[in-house]
Amino acid sequence: MTTNERARGPVLLFPGQGGYDGAALRLAHHVHPQVGEVFERIDTVTLELFGRRLSDVVLKDGTAELTGLLQDEPWVSQLAIFGAGLAAHRVLAAHGVRPAALAGHSLGEVTAMVAAGACTVEDGARIVVRRTELIAGSAAADGAMIAVGTGPERAGHLVGLIGHRHLAVAGENHEGQTILSGPRQAVDRARAAAAAVRLGCADLEVPFAFHNPSLAGVASEFAAYVRRIPRQPMVVPVYSPILGRFYENDTDLAGPLAEHLTRPVRFSAAVRELYERGERVFVEVGGRATLSSLVPKALRGIAGEDLSVLSTLSVGRNDRLRLPETLAALRALGLATAGDPDPLRDYFAPGLTPDEFGAFWAANRSEIDELVGRRLAAFQAPRNGTGGKNAPAALRQVTVPAEDEALPGQLSLRTTVPVPDPVRPDTESLFAEVRALYATALEYPEEVFTPDALLEAELGVDSVKQMELLSRASEQYGIPPRASGFRLSDHDTLGKIVTLLREELGRERAGAAA
Repeated sequence: MTTNERARGPVLLFPGQGGYDGAALRLAHHVHPQVGEVFERIDTVTLELFGRRLSDVVLKDGTAELTGLLQDEPWVSQLAIFGAGLAAHRVLAAHGVRPAALAGHSLGEVTAMVAAGACTVEDGARIVVRRTELIAGSAAADGAMIAVGTGPERAGHLVGLIGHRHLAVAGENHEGQTILSGPRQAVDRARAAAAAVRLGCADLEVPFAFHNPSLAGVASEFAAYVRRIPRQPMVVPVYSPILGRFYENDTDLAGPLAEHLTRPVRFSAAVRELYERGERVFVEVGGRATLSSLVPKALRGIAGEDLSVLSTLSVGRNDRLRLPETLAALRALGLATAGDPDPLRDYFAPGLTPDEFGAFWAANRSEIDELVGRRLAAFQAPRNGTGGKNAPAALRQVTVPAEDEALPGQLSLRTTVPVPDPVRPDTESLFAEVRALYATALEYPEEVFTPDALLEAELGVDSVKQMELLSRASEQYGIPPRASGFRLSDHDTLGKIVTLLREELGRERAGAAA
């Protein structure tokens, strides 16, 4: 297929570092068989190379999130990101989605090539593992990456100011966010310099310093490895934000993939190029909703009202998987079909039509939820001694009812209702003050900041700006800087931010009183 031949369909964007949401992946796994099928194929490689199944880590019910994966062997997080992207792609394909083009961000470019058919899932996994091993043995292994709240030109000046030969611009996400990569000490100095000129910074959850000059020494070895992988024609065009062009089917992939190690990801330029070619629907295919939040920023001042940006393996309000909403939106645009039969209907009532089962579910969902909740509590109580009615309030698991009706087959997470500490400032007034601070800084109306509105996925506030605003709010209330292990992703709504500040204020006041 030449670059001028375009199928009607969306552009699928495959995330790289940070593009993993364990909760969303497990929810999708419960509903879509394609998720398990992809990870079974990756398991054949991890069993062969490491004697372990990746699926045992990422698909078992539990709390495996990116922070935990990064504490495991380096290949675990990298293959988890790769597998999540492929799994989401297979689900979309099963629902009739036929993309116009694929594009990947960093590691996501390998995922995009596999999705396009350039090589098998197993060989793609081997490429990811070899890439990880070579970086782990290089100078970049002791590196770090940060997102700085400014454009590439100003970020380049910051790099020049530090003057370290291995500190570099690793990515350009949009005019307000640039990624820096380098040795930890150099990155620390860049972070301090950015803070001195009031530029927001956010640490990236990465095992190494990717897209860095220090990787030039392993590029030829990586190219030699990729050259041994059997190459197949791509059935969908793949655009490279690193190379700034489409791959051709007769292009040797080894050289370009080796170049990825040292060259920056120019994501914003890629999105603009695809938009100028007429693409109007962009779907992030993988964990979280990072790329889908970057697209509107990259197209600021360019995009019209016909732009649609969707995510797949991310969790929205009421802890619901966004994938069903995305499939519904694609069906409304004529870009997807009904796909596989609804799994609940297929299991419980295969003789009913979708409309009949939908009516049944709407009428009986509350009763079914209550029954399942009681049976689960009874089942868990003798196993752990904490799930029954007599368990302490701080330990009981409570299912929080959803405010909106779920579609059949749409799953929700179970959450633990926290027991409030005795010392707290007034929540309502604190929320009003923080909301006013955020609204003023972002020039948004205050009413958009409801307690459960997702700051990045719904309001478009990227992680760098969130860190800047959180630091500003903390300074306002005299809260000291947080430890380096603080995870911004745990506080993705203003309600959670206010809860965090309230708890920290309570501790500060309790400490002062003592």
